[in-house]
Amino acid sequence: MCQGVKEAGEPRPQPDLTGLTLYRVGGCVRDALLGLPIGERDWVVLGASARNMEARGFRRVGASFPVFLHPGNGEEYALARTERKSGRGYKGFAVDFSPEITLEEDLYRRDLTINAMAMDADGRITDPYGGRRDLEQRRLRHVSDAFAEDPLRVLRVARFRARFAGFGFRVEPGTLALMTRITQSGELSDLAVERVWLETLKALESDAPADYFRTLDACGALEVLFPELTALKGKLHSPAHHPEGDAFEHVLWVLERAARLTPDPVIRFAALTHDLGKGLTPLEHLPRHHGHDERGVDVVAGLCARLKMSKPFGRLAMQVAGQHMRCHRVEEMRPGKVVGLLETLDVLRRPEQLDPFLLACAADSRDGPLGAYPAGERLRAALRACLTVDARALAEIGLKGIELGRALRQERIRRVRQLRFAEDRPPGGEPEDAPADP
Repeated sequence: MCQGVKEAGEPRPQPDLTGLTLYRVGGCVRDALLGLPIGERDWVVLGASARNMEARGFRRVGASFPVFLHPGNGEEYALARTERKSGRGYKGFAVDFSPEITLEEDLYRRDLTINAMAMDADGRITDPYGGRRDLEQRRLRHVSDAFAEDPLRVLRVARFRARFAGFGFRVEPGTLALMTRITQSGELSDLAVERVWLETLKALESDAPADYFRTLDACGALEVLFPELTALKGKLHSPAHHPEGDAFEHVLWVLERAARLTPDPVIRFAALTHDLGKGLTPLEHLPRHHGHDERGVDVVAGLCARLKMSKPFGRLAMQVAGQHMRCHRVEEMRPGKVVGLLETLDVLRRPEQLDPFLLACAADSRDGPLGAYPAGERLRAALRACLTVDARALAEIGLKGIELGRALRQERIRRVRQLRFAEDRPPGGEPEDAPADP
């Protein structure tokens, strides 16, 4: 988190650290003990004041409590502090950062024991709350009952479980009980949607993003934060098509597959949300979900708007929700319908958008081993064929306006037909008009 850009060779300012008692804390200590690469290093400073830090050249940031940026490397240095609950939400705290605060008092306010360790300049670990033991035993355990005072910690624990799933970490029952208490308090509703999305985005980037949503579900938080997902519970499928269970289990299964195919959180999110329309299927229609793809577009759009996601997330997720069923059946479609799908996806103008769409659809497909998606290869071939059509050549023979557009489309259809897609069928007989996803 370097601040600013320095010219090559320009010396970085070095503040005077004489007399300061410094410890590395939090994630950098935890990850070092796990043998993981160290990213950002955070520091806690004992026995200092805000005025003293600024006098040494540190730049203060943060409004609620003093955090300072090192002027040379941009690392964060925070004064040791304690917190006392004074209101609702994750900002409702009175903070004391007087020079008398001890290291143990500062660590006590942290969320999990594995994040409540400190390391001095000689590599000695201060671990007053058993974080090292919990690392060894793969436990996500709260430091104290004060954990329940901050609703953001529900999302953080869920994210840590997703991040460290490969190590076998589990949430301690007592910690899960406190997370449930937070949910029941109603304070999750006080979280800024930007923070909810930030934690979710980090979870989507982790090794096991489905574990994030499973953990939120285990403490009741999923229904509060992602009601579109909990609406999928009990929406059964035909076991022949989806042996993993109801629609909720299905989307988590697809998310797990997407995580194995790509690290891109945009694609992973589209995989997670591709079947949200099934949450609106009337119970009497189960196990069929006819029209869920069309219904899902509006559900996805509402979710993206509520969490204020960036446009790439919403654009791809709505495409996948609305068009994944057509993509799965592309080999059975008439050439004109194939070209229509490419037009709907806008990949004739932006061909680079097709691969992300196909990766999300591939995660949903059972047609062969993971990553082998014949329908996707067919659609790629159709796009390549369409892109060989030269609009300029058609314009040079005098075509323009509507006539040019019609001729361009017909030539694209002709070239797709050469790929031997399904022959023309009578109107109303196309597979995409059949009941969807029983």
